[in-house]
Amino acid sequence: MNAWTCNNSDGSPTFFYLMGIPSLPKSLFLPVFFIFLILYLLVLTGNSLILVAVVLDSNLHKPMYFFLTNLSALDILFTTTTIPRMLSLFLLGERILSFPACFLQMYFFHGFSCSEAFILVVMAYDRYEAICHPLHYAVRMTPQFNAKLAAGAWLAALLLPIPAVVQSSQMTFGTLAQVFHCFCDHLAVVQASCSDPTFQTFLGFCCAMTVSFMPLILVVLSYARILISILKISSKDGRSKAFSTCTSHLLVVGTYYTSIAVAYVAYRADLPVDFHIMGNVVYAILTPVVNPLIYTLRNKDVKAAITKFTT
Repeated sequence: MNAWTCNNSDGSPTFFYLMGIPSLPKSLFLPVFFIFLILYLLVLTGNSLILVAVVLDSNLHKPMYFFLTNLSALDILFTTTTIPRMLSLFLLGERILSFPACFLQMYFFHGFSCSEAFILVVMAYDRYEAICHPLHYAVRMTPQFNAKLAAGAWLAALLLPIPAVVQSSQMTFGTLAQVFHCFCDHLAVVQASCSDPTFQTFLGFCCAMTVSFMPLILVVLSYARILISILKISSKDGRSKAFSTCTSHLLVVGTYYTSIAVAYVAYRADLPVDFHIMGNVVYAILTPVVNPLIYTLRNKDVKAAITKFTT
């Protein structure tokens, strides 16, 4: 933080200056722009295809695919909160964000990320019911109950970031605060404050760990029960079929938590700020790009529906 960023004695409005990737040469801005643009188009295309395929194909009108549409919608919204701003930064050099715009971006970025973690839990619970209680699956996983599960995942996660966002907005900022990031991430913004960021950094870290690892524990517990049930199936083909219904979701969960691990290591390691930024950017992009690929390549029903729709 530079001293001049705290010069706001006249009460002028605060603006945030996105530093992007500080050591990235300007000659590489255009290649980076095209990389992010291609990734964003992949996110929009892949997830939109899944949404359309599930809606139009009656064979996919099942709980697991209903939750998949929620995941695809989240991936589109999650990336849309950050990538367009990054594209504008690298192509047009637009780095200034108003105070409300910055905190709104921060809220939606963390809110949609939390929602994705909870939707992954709901999807794990769906697989648990399908494999561990197959005779009661249709009775328990009704459309009304599924809608409540999805709504709960969206609502809970969109409420959880509010305390951290509101408290950080009460910090003191200069007229032009330098944010060492490509978008308004909570940690980068509080470190741009003129106030002591220690408590806010700790609060944000605790919230992130809770929201990340509480869903992970629930997913692990669900799959522990699923594994026990699969091992009790006497037929080898039956075990293989039961496990195959879980592989796509397991790969998505693995990708999601791998991206979190990359962001965490980049933050905790004694590395230049560029690595911290890129770790968070990987977290913001990796899962939304990979999810459609996993479901179109690994899930025969989704693959067949998309093929029928696009041909």
